[in-house]
Amino acid sequence: MSEAESAAQTAGGAPGPLSGVRVLDLSSVVLGPLATQILGDYGAEIIKVENLEGDLARDSGVSLHPGMGSVFLAINRNKRSIAIDLKSTEGREVLRRLIPGADVLVHNMRVAAIERLGFGYRAVAEVKPDIVYCAATGFGQDGPDRDKPAFDDIIQAACGLASLNSLGREQPDYVPSLIADKTTGMALVNAVLAALFYRERSGRGQYVEVPMLETMAAFMLAEHLGGLSFDPAPARAGYARLLAGGRRPAPTKDGYIAILPYTADHWIAFFGSVGRADLAGKYGGCDRRTRNARVMEMYRDMAEMTPQRTTAEWVEICASLDIPATPIYAVDDLPEHPHLQAVGLFQRAEHPSEGTIRYLNPPTKFAATPAAVRLPAPLLGQHTREVLRETGYSEQEIGDLLTRRIVSQSH
Repeated sequence: MSEAESAAQTAGGAPGPLSGVRVLDLSSVVLGPLATQILGDYGAEIIKVENLEGDLARDSGVSLHPGMGSVFLAINRNKRSIAIDLKSTEGREVLRRLIPGADVLVHNMRVAAIERLGFGYRAVAEVKPDIVYCAATGFGQDGPDRDKPAFDDIIQAACGLASLNSLGREQPDYVPSLIADKTTGMALVNAVLAALFYRERSGRGQYVEVPMLETMAAFMLAEHLGGLSFDPAPARAGYARLLAGGRRPAPTKDGYIAILPYTADHWIAFFGSVGRADLAGKYGGCDRRTRNARVMEMYRDMAEMTPQRTTAEWVEICASLDIPATPIYAVDDLPEHPHLQAVGLFQRAEHPSEGTIRYLNPPTKFAATPAAVRLPAPLLGQHTREVLRETGYSEQEIGDLLTRRIVSQSH
């Protein structure tokens, strides 16, 4: 029984929906590790294969000790770590012996690089024919940019997001979140689940590619394809209502608030609450097209009225009128958010090296097979011995590999 399975039994909880699925995670940094963490939250057993220096994300963010930064802690729970020198022949043999026991292999290396190591799809499928092999690439392998390096900033710029984020400014800018990595990570989870479902029905594995640029371009253009939806295009790309602006946090007597009167009834109720029922008629009343055409004026009038009351007063008024509204929460304030507190999103646990840490519970709810946190983010190579034993290595063989630094084990 693996440590993950033992922890699940000790916790006394029902197994997650992916219980029994084993994933070899050769990914690093953010995109792949976030995706495999979600698979782990859903019950899959994740074996994180790291080089002897460890995942680059180990030193990202705030840290108390080297190799255990806050970014790494946030996206690598529910995994066991084995550290292998894949540049060595013996190290590659260790990975090759892990493959037959895996259902899924995930990596975000450049395809040429993993092919050179000997672990491209065809090589892996020879060892495990029904493997679900998922490559997270920067650019689709059918295009001219297939071999180029890709990081979040590069993809934000290439997919149009940096340009959209520059509206009203003198220069383009990036969204201050690793949105391309994280969005593509979510797409990777969906792809793996779909391929596993196909394998369950057909018995066949397959190669799956999740390219960052194409994923983010599709994500962006869901609302912004605009006039390009038609050929010839009658207008430019872009969702005019968003690009025109108007919606933004509104000032109050003591801060700011997000208020979103969305329907005709909402606008009528809002203007009525401030004694300006006449404005509802001015802006088209129940005619959505007329309202949309004048949305900037409506929000400008709203922003002139909201300073009359405090944020708390507006929250109460909007609740009584069923108008969506919320105070503006800073990131530091989120652990105190009343709703997030009530649902227990933030939890504390004792980490073997980091002491008390805060983590987020899996947000997705499964009634019969709950997602769960079974293991904290691992130390580099923390489970090397354990995984090698399960793979059939003797204690003498493991000792020899450790002595020769083919693999490493944390202390």
